Amino acid sequence: MTLEQLNQLSASEAEAEFLKCCGSGAWAHSMAAARPFANEQQLFANADEISSSLADGDWLEAFRAHPKIGEQKAATAQSQQEKNWSAQEQAGVATASAETTAQLAERNREYEAKFGFIFIVCASGKSPEEMLAMLNNRLHNEPQKELFVAAEEQQKITRLRLEKLLSQ
Repeated sequence: MTLEQLNQLSASEAEAEFLKCCGSGAWAHSMAAARPFANEQQLFANADEISSSLADGDWLEAFRAHPKIGEQKAATAQSQQEKNWSAQEQAGVATASAETTAQLAERNREYEAKFGFIFIVCASGKSPEEMLAMLNNRLHNEPQKELFVAAEEQQKITRLRLEKLLSQ
């Protein structure tokens, strides 16, 4: 899809495309309303600006649109494109040893019990061991700090997905 095509979609069609990039309804709605974008730089700047205005609940909604690291099913329904993107982003997990896979699953459970949401990390290009180390490290954060860190990771994922959306 080109930027011009994205700009020409109806508001509901654009919102559906943006939801593939970030699972926050408020973010997707605001992005659709911000069109037309003159260029990709404006698109990315608006994405960042809108992200900075999201409330905690909006971030939690976005997090539910992702499968846990090492899993394939998100808490909310995903389009086939979102499933494919998640699989690509988490491709490194496929090379994990059985021990690392088990540790990721256990730490994911600990993380979710502590923070109330799944571990969010921009997994693209990261090894299973790197993700496990990040997970272990972030388990020491205070809840509000961790929500901020997770939101930053979501923003990285959103940026990658916007790039993918425009390159398909």
